Amino acid sequence: MPGMVLFGRRWAIASDDLVFPGFFELVVRVLWWIGILTLYLMHRGKLDCAGGALLSSYLIVLMILLAVVICTVSAIMCVSMRGTICNPGPRKSMSKLLYIRLALFFPEMVWASLGAAWVADGVQCDRTVVNGIIATVVVSWIIIAATVVSIIIVFDPLGGKMAPYSSAGPSHLDSHDSSQLLNGLKTAATSVWETRIKLLCCCIGKDDHTRVAFSSTAELFSTYFSDTDLVPSDIAAGLALLHQQQDNIRNNQEPAQVVCHAPGSSQEADLDAELENCHHYMQFAAAAYGWPLYIYRNPLTGLCRIGGDCCRSRTTDYDLVGGDQLNCHFGSILHTTGLQYRDFIHVSFHDKVYELPFLVALDHRKESVVVAVRGTMSLQDVLTDLSAESEVLDVECEVQDRLAHKGISQAARYVYQRLINDGILSQAFSIAPEYRLVIVGHSLGGGAAALLATMLRAAYPQVSKALQEYSQSFIVSLVLGKDVIPRLSVTNLEDLKRRILRVVAHCNKPKYKILLHGLWYELFGGNPNNLPTELDGGDQEVLTQPLLGEQSLLTRWSPAYSFSSDSPLDSSPKYPPLYPPGRIIHLQEEGASGRFGCCSAAHYSAKWSHEAEFSKILIGPKMLTDHMPDILMRALDSVVSDRAACVSCPAQGVSSVDVA
Repeated sequence: MPGMVLFGRRWAIASDDLVFPGFFELVVRVLWWIGILTLYLMHRGKLDCAGGALLSSYLIVLMILLAVVICTVSAIMCVSMRGTICNPGPRKSMSKLLYIRLALFFPEMVWASLGAAWVADGVQCDRTVVNGIIATVVVSWIIIAATVVSIIIVFDPLGGKMAPYSSAGPSHLDSHDSSQLLNGLKTAATSVWETRIKLLCCCIGKDDHTRVAFSSTAELFSTYFSDTDLVPSDIAAGLALLHQQQDNIRNNQEPAQVVCHAPGSSQEADLDAELENCHHYMQFAAAAYGWPLYIYRNPLTGLCRIGGDCCRSRTTDYDLVGGDQLNCHFGSILHTTGLQYRDFIHVSFHDKVYELPFLVALDHRKESVVVAVRGTMSLQDVLTDLSAESEVLDVECEVQDRLAHKGISQAARYVYQRLINDGILSQAFSIAPEYRLVIVGHSLGGGAAALLATMLRAAYPQVSKALQEYSQSFIVSLVLGKDVIPRLSVTNLEDLKRRILRVVAHCNKPKYKILLHGLWYELFGGNPNNLPTELDGGDQEVLTQPLLGEQSLLTRWSPAYSFSSDSPLDSSPKYPPLYPPGRIIHLQEEGASGRFGCCSAAHYSAKWSHEAEFSKILIGPKMLTDHMPDILMRALDSVVSDRAACVSCPAQGVSSVDVA
């Protein structure tokens, strides 16, 4: 439901968001009322002391006040349970109930203050009674403070500007005044988001790159949220519904038969070779994270293994490695890669916006010079990630559409300049001129590594589409399961927003039921078809414009919202569709395991995938954990060992058939 309008402004909370807060407050109030009643009945005979009449009056009035509050909160909770997200009609009395509830805080504050004053006045009554009243005063102020904090959390800085527009209705969406108001809202929203980001990243310096990143990130957030009237709980409900809808569609699909080629086939042999390369070089990508990832992966022994390196001053041996800010990192790098200090050409943990840490090493086992770029590890890296507008990649190749993510492109350009201008690669190849160049990275580092490989392709042709196709001959990307990061383009986020709007607008269940069922489903699984929508079984494909429910969640009409289920979005010139680079290996979990992968050992299969398979964000409990480098390394260990075991098995005479 769009945000409620109270006191002439919009708030970041809807009228159906008060079920769970109301239930929690109701439980606290009822228990509190029972406790006060018990205290009064058991000790009223001991209130004939000096000041006892005041304390008796305090308890009686407090019980009456609590009873009124309990009735009001019960009414708020019951009304909040009515209707659906886009059918607020049954909840039209909510604003009046909230005005009453807020008004009751004034007598509560007054009475809590009087109780504190009377107890502090040194009344000569039974100590149990006095302590009980002190407890009621403390609880009163805790609840009042919690309410103030809640009001601050749901406060919308733009609410005063959006409330008049929210009440204008969809009939004015195309008016000139509406266009002016929307432009003003976008400017104000950008300013608000930039202030928020600066406060969040207050410890980061104020150089030119940082200021550009602040502005770029603020514009991204303000653009993404400017055309909808969703509150956070609507998004949570939409994600829960999308996950169940996604699983329901997958369960109802006809199983596809996929022939497992014999191990001798060129495609499978190529896949095995690339998986073995990924398994080997992922150690370098993990090493680039330094000691935090090493200790995370080895919680019992990691600190003991590298503790000496943290306390040891840099020795002559370590001076052979160029770089800065090594601290504890170098010890963890040696343990992770299994190399010696003399195998490293350069190790840098210099970290700023658009400037990533990286290492350069000689890998004698694979006869390669390895450049490993670190992934997201700091607020500076997050700002680099969020600089999501596209820019033309400055490389010499025959491709015309050389568009890339701006933040990743700038980071790759920084590493490129360090490698070339500082002579790091020249030094490496002067030592091992016959070695090939391999560039690796995970997460943000993986994107930077792909663009860096494209930049270095001309100078180092042995380095192992538009731009995506061009890169297929020398780049391999590895994606695990439902990992959200390779799918996290602005275009895909717009598609996700459209799908959230659609599924939320047409679910015929109240929000509290959606959230409860969604939480149960995420934790324990179940039947994904338990929450049907009004369009299930209908002709969803013939819809080309939003229905009334969807219109109520839009603050403006956008041509991007063609609501047919498979229609592509009209992408912004600033945020065009972007794709994972090169050939893509997709690791997928086989069979059933724990919802969060902690109950049993997972087994994975590997296949070559098309970039189109990553054009939608998939919802699931592992969409974030599948991106973690330690999870990816375990998956690689599993799939490489399983495929090696499969190759060593005796042939059965016929090729097997797997059901996908």
